[in-house]
This record gives sequence, structure tokens and C-alpha cells, in this order.
Amino acid sequence: MTLIPSLPGRTPRFTVALAATALVASLGACSSDSGTESGDASASATAPSVDASLAALVPEDIRAAGTLTVGTDTTYAPVDFLAEDGKTIQGIDMDVLDAVAARLGLTVTYVSAPFDNIIPGVQSGKYDMGASAFTVNPEREEVVNMISYLTAGTQWATAAGNPKGVNPDDACGLVVAVQKGTVQVDDIEARSKACTDAGKAAITIDQYQGQDQATASVVSSKSDAMLADSPVVAYAVQQSGGKLEALGEIYDAAPYGWVVPKDQTDFAKALAGAAAAAAADGSYQAALEKWGATAGAVQSFDVNPSTD
Repeated sequence: MTLIPSLPGRTPRFTVALAATALVASLGACSSDSGTESGDASASATAPSVDASLAALVPEDIRAAGTLTVGTDTTYAPVDFLAEDGKTIQGIDMDVLDAVAARLGLTVTYVSAPFDNIIPGVQSGKYDMGASAFTVNPEREEVVNMISYLTAGTQWATAAGNPKGVNPDDACGLVVAVQKGTVQVDDIEARSKACTDAGKAAITIDQYQGQDQATASVVSSKSDAMLADSPVVAYAVQQSGGKLEALGEIYDAAPYGWVVPKDQTDFAKALAGAAAAAAADGSYQAALEKWGATAGAVQSFDVNPSTD
């Protein structure tokens, strides 16, 4: 199957089984800028030992505070999303990063923010770091340091039974939903251009602030299909109560990366080292298993893997 070249996928809180209108109504809680600590009931009762050599690489102001402030888009289940209480931030990122931070002697406060505001927030110092399923690529590595910790690709989804006969390789004339600021936008724009270059109708691209909105648009039949990161699509289909199905193969697999300021390479190395320690004792794998994401496990945690 020939696919139009694109950057690899990133980019939801979302339960497809709810009515689409209820999903959209919940967005106020999802996109708030209020902070909350994650509430992982599965956390070990015994905290891991702090690695003093790695902790010494953490910026002094963060060490002094003892708390790592992390910006995250809480519309991206199962990577980053809100629990049923509408306040507790949970997901793959939270469970993995909590284990990593503990090895640096830190706790974590997660702050909900729109996806495309997180990297600027890290650059400005609003957040100490960002954890929001950012696909590692050279463009991002030019402005922040990225630490790889999970692998994902892009996949399409449509209504169960594919009533519109959606074909990702020929979606000309269809309405396709994506989240703003993600590499899936680049993907679908390239596909639409290929349509018009071939004399066919362009793809109508519906861009949403949150992935939960994009998914709800497919559930409600406003959009014919969507594309998102493979773990997100798999989780959405699983939670949809038979309303959605995955479409086609996963493609353009690439690592996710946490982001820290460009001038804090030592901090990036500390996070990578602590992640390796979490993998060595099994807590990294346990976090992925909890969310059905073990297929995305990485063998090494690298700083700026695209450019180094």
C-alpha cells in the first residue's frame, strides 16, 4: 500500500460511549489551565530510591521546590486525559513520569493546557517540562530538548462498518477530523494537495482544539473519518461501544518525547537516566501494561534522537 509521505503521528479525556454532545460539553474541564496532581492508585507503596547523581542534574530551582510542573493536553486518552471526576489527570504519561520523577526526588504537578501551547509554555518557563505525546522530530528538537520514551504511529478511524467507504489512500472529497497542532495536520494537508493536483476534490479538513472533539465529530457523523496516533485510535475504538473502527495499517511510527527547555540538556539527561532506571526495575513496563501500550515500549531513552 502506497502512502503519501508525512511526518509521523502525534500528536485524547474521552469516552466514546457517551453521546457526542456530552463529550463536547465536557471540554471546559479538559482544556482548563488549572493544575492537579495525578492520582495513580496503582503506585507502589514503597517509593524508589533517589539516584543522587541524576538528581544533581536537575535545575536548582526545581530541586528546591521538589515539584516538577508539567504541561499536558488532557484530551488525549489513554496518553493524557481526565478521570471521571473531571479533575484528576491520568494516563500513560502520568504513570511513567511519576515513576521517573520519584527517582529524581521529585513529585509532579500536571497542568492541563491546549496541545499547541505547551512547547511555548516550556520555552517561556510557565512549565518545567511538557509531556503530551509529542512526536520527536528535528523541527521540535531545534527549539526544545526531547527525551524519547514511547513509540507510536498514525492510524485512521471511521464509523463502524465504514459506511462512507473511506480509503485513507483516496479520501478526496471527504470530511476528515484532526487535532490542531499535530503532525496529522501535515499528513492530511499533503493528502488533500495530492487530490487537487490529480484534479479531484480536496479533503475538507476539520481541525479541533482537542482530540476528544475530533473523535466526537466522527461518532456524530459530522466527519467521515479521523486520523490520530495509534494508541489513541486503539483506545477510542475500544471505548466506543462498537461505534468506531480502526481503518488501514499503522504507519510512520516514531518515538514520543518529553520536552524540556533547549538550554537544559543536563535535565534532559537526568530524565533519560531515571527512565532507564524505571525500565530496569519493571515499573516502566507496568505503566504501559496498565494502558495496553506495551507494544510501544522503547529499548533506550535518548535525548534528541532525531538529531543526535
